[in-house]
Amino acid sequence: MFGVTILGNNSAIPAYDRHPTAQVVTLNEQLFLIDCGEGTQMQLSRFKIRRSKINHILISHLHGDHYFGLAGLITSMGLLGRDHDLYLHAPEPLWEIIQLQLKVADTRLPFNLHFQPLIEEGLIVDNDKFTIECFKVYHRIPCWGFVIKEKKKPRKIDREKAVEYEVPAIFYERLKNGEDYVVKDGNVIKNEWVTIANTPPKSYGYCADTVYTESIADKVKDCTLLYHETTYLKDLEERAAARYHTTTVQAAQIANLANAEKLLIGHFSSKYELLDEFLNETQEVFASTQLALEGVTYLV
Repeated sequence: MFGVTILGNNSAIPAYDRHPTAQVVTLNEQLFLIDCGEGTQMQLSRFKIRRSKINHILISHLHGDHYFGLAGLITSMGLLGRDHDLYLHAPEPLWEIIQLQLKVADTRLPFNLHFQPLIEEGLIVDNDKFTIECFKVYHRIPCWGFVIKEKKKPRKIDREKAVEYEVPAIFYERLKNGEDYVVKDGNVIKNEWVTIANTPPKSYGYCADTVYTESIADKVKDCTLLYHETTYLKDLEERAAARYHTTTVQAAQIANLANAEKLLIGHFSSKYELLDEFLNETQEVFASTQLALEGVTYLV
């Protein structure tokens, strides 16, 4: 399963039972936390998400509504007996902040906390299951977006055919990479006889707080699901620009330019109690849009 669960969808000030930004991306057995506004660990509990399964935390920037919940979450992980490594990817000054918070409380974590400062655009995690890339967006302070991509073998095993042709299971991984199987007598079992083409790998793009900038579309090109902030409705375009934020229509334009398959919008200003108009305005430009609603999981 590849999906994103919204924990917080509001901007700076909690309002109308909406919380500051946080979301959990699930990619099979992997959980990633993107941003960690205040109240995040309460939301994790509320929506029954196991914090112990989170191994990577991505923080886009150091405005409080995106990281004020982090120290509490890390401390709670320690109190609950976490013993496996945690990886934190964030703007460089955050390490000093976290270290100070732990030091003044004389907190000693029972697990290794690895910190990777976000300094340059590019690949920050690369393993056999997924990759994570970071890219710059344009806010009042340094701010980053992320793309999480699943990795897939080019072929999938047709188990019935593989058994029929007596291909040993130990060879299956090589079949997935497109290899033929050579029998001891020299006969060749063609790969296409025992496999089928795999589905294309999917990707999730996260555009954090940013002024409208078309160059961002290149960073999230062809994302299966794209999240983009929409702090304001279209009539407040000037205010959005002045505060380095984006409107509904602008987020939809980015989705179009990026050739995204689906768009998810959030980071709503506390100026608005009702969100229906956010969806209406965005769908006028990009039809495949959904509101990022707290507690809902959106499939990538």
